[in-house]
Amino acid sequence: MNTVIAFVIIFGALVFFHELGHLIFAKRAGILCREFAIGFGPKVFSFKKGETVYTIRLLPLGGFVRMAGEDPEMIDVKPGQLVGLLFDKNGKVNKIIVNHKDEYPEAKVIEVERADLEHELYIEGYERDHEQLERFELSEPAYFVMNREEIQIAPYHRQFASKTLGQRTMAIFAGPLMNFILAFIIFVAIGMLQGYPVNKPIIGELTNNGSAMKAGLQQHDVVLSINGQSVSTWTDVVEIIRNNPEKELLFKVKRNNEILDIAVTPEAKEVQGETIGLIGVYGPMEKSFFGAFKQGAIETYYWTKEIIVGLGHLLTGQFSFDMLSGPVGIAVSTHKVAQSGVYYLMKWGAILSINLGIINLLPIPALDGGRLTFFAIEALRGKPIDRQKEGLVHFIGFALLMLLMLVVTWNDIQKFFL
Repeated sequence: MNTVIAFVIIFGALVFFHELGHLIFAKRAGILCREFAIGFGPKVFSFKKGETVYTIRLLPLGGFVRMAGEDPEMIDVKPGQLVGLLFDKNGKVNKIIVNHKDEYPEAKVIEVERADLEHELYIEGYERDHEQLERFELSEPAYFVMNREEIQIAPYHRQFASKTLGQRTMAIFAGPLMNFILAFIIFVAIGMLQGYPVNKPIIGELTNNGSAMKAGLQQHDVVLSINGQSVSTWTDVVEIIRNNPEKELLFKVKRNNEILDIAVTPEAKEVQGETIGLIGVYGPMEKSFFGAFKQGAIETYYWTKEIIVGLGHLLTGQFSFDMLSGPVGIAVSTHKVAQSGVYYLMKWGAILSINLGIINLLPIPALDGGRLTFFAIEALRGKPIDRQKEGLVHFIGFALLMLLMLVVTWNDIQKFFL
């Protein structure tokens, strides 16, 4: 159960920040965002704030921001249709009653002749037993009321397609960008809470029953020399210890303004076919805001580079398909990491966030990178690609991604449970 909770919290946080990036920049561009969802499938919980419905859905495998204009509008009015109209104090239509009109006795019922609910924002029609055509202007905002639920009408200037190429690009790119920002924040938080490694010749934490503890070394001892050889960095200390398994080393250390000589014999350990020396100590750690900030940037850059290199190996065949993991594999790995402690779990979450950001930037249809690729083509052509053709490409891409997800998930199940 703890594994499930840890997985849901971590993955939910990554998806939340990713979709939050989309939401923030879409709203900044003036796009009507109908829904902000974490998960897919049936709604578990929802509430509405402003123009947007915020929902948590049953399957915690992703999320989305539903922007007006990205999909065909759910409701439309056609000539000959009977609708009810409710008006604001300025005499403009603010609600169009699509059904259950008898529940709104104050509504003016008309037979629609024509309507433009995107550009000119009007509706024309005839009242019952009246031959005169009437024209009614729509207010902003205005709503459809269907099955007693209000759905905001999206004029063209509130739709995704109406925005500049730069605004649309930023609204899509902001999702992966937030994943990198989240990873950076997590790494900084780890640096502030746990500390960050520094390359100074100072003894860090000691492991129980290690050679260093048995010999009398203590945390915060400053190493001046080993076997008479001066050291100035932690790298120097590690190199001497690794190169001298089962050989006594004389540490000269400074402790509380006192110089001490302590003999330590590194234990021998086989690592990847090489015998090295270990004394059971960790490197020194420090805590400061600016140091943690710098470490956060270093860690974010390092893991971004490592993941990109790994993807490159996958494309060149140097990376086995069996090494790919889906939700099941990530959940199993999360369980193992969680057993190592909260800081390891935080670091794992940061790495997953970077991974999510990079994967979403790949030029694959249905992913953010695929949409950004279409924007790049639009910039080169000077006009957008036909929306139906682009939608078909994204639909096929989504279907293939779901197929890949099923294959990877089955592979995970076989690997971990069968």
